[in-house]
Amino acid sequence: MADFDTLSAAEQTARLTNLAQSALPLWGLAASELHLIKFRENAVFRVSAPGGEKYALRIHRHAYHSDEALRSELQWIAALDAGGIRVPSIIPTNDGRLFAHAQSNDVPGERQIDLFEWVEGKQLGAVEVGLDPGQSIAHVYGTIGELAARLHTQALAWQPPDGFRRHAWDADALAGDNPLWGRFWDLAALTPSQRSLLLEAKDRVYRGLKEYQADPENSNRYSMIHADFVAENLLVNGSDVRLIDFDDAGFGWHLFELATALYFERGEPHFNEAYRALIAGYRSECHLPDTQLVHMPLFFAARSFTYLGWVHTRPETETARNLTPALIEMSCEAVNDYFSASQ
Repeated sequence: MADFDTLSAAEQTARLTNLAQSALPLWGLAASELHLIKFRENAVFRVSAPGGEKYALRIHRHAYHSDEALRSELQWIAALDAGGIRVPSIIPTNDGRLFAHAQSNDVPGERQIDLFEWVEGKQLGAVEVGLDPGQSIAHVYGTIGELAARLHTQALAWQPPDGFRRHAWDADALAGDNPLWGRFWDLAALTPSQRSLLLEAKDRVYRGLKEYQADPENSNRYSMIHADFVAENLLVNGSDVRLIDFDDAGFGWHLFELATALYFERGEPHFNEAYRALIAGYRSECHLPDTQLVHMPLFFAARSFTYLGWVHTRPETETARNLTPALIEMSCEAVNDYFSASQ
């Protein structure tokens, strides 16, 4: 097999489409059309069945999540769905499993595959192109804030089932010696001065997160979080808003969720409006004192590390090739802002 990562996007898509087609009988389905709608960590297809039904099929990156971790993600999604938070409903396989395994000679490794109901709607935005110009800043970020608060409230009250396993977005995962998404300070595109700045920031952010964790007032602000609560993961259809893509979901601080939602708006003219709307939306559902918001620069800096780690460990991706210079600049700005705020 040729190295899959060296193939063109069209060749990769063709191979993954064949794998998706071969897996559909596990759900008793056939497809009149399979259309790739997203290919970043995972490949997500729209499945159009002969009877007109539509589904979203997700082929996972090889060896990214263990079976236990993926099962746990799907268990939380099901609990959110049952709790009235609008997420896609999971379609079990014919034998009742939340996900299946499939493999082929054309795609490396055995792949986990799951299936969801199709959600009609339009993304509020995307990292590469920004926000949907048809949506107001206040509406977008007020919606994100409100939904994030409802999700955090559910997560704090929910008792995960036995065997529940998800990663943590804690101090070690964000700024430890072996961060969850990679040693961001080893990114080849960094200049010596940028690397020096990030190494200093790594130590200071690590200490800041440990101090935040140790404060008893923050103990009820850590739970399961979505961890990718951005506009592209909200689908809007009229008044219906659904949250999708829980691939990054894990245990983390609620402020990390909010920093993620705002991170790519930093430096934009509408940032202050977005920030105010996000906080107002969150406060409409959940208490969030100003004493918490003073820690936002810490979480912006921590969030910035994850994106550098992502492109460092995935240099073969189009996202890494296109976004690395901008992500470095944004991270250095977030770090300097944190340094200024913590003086």
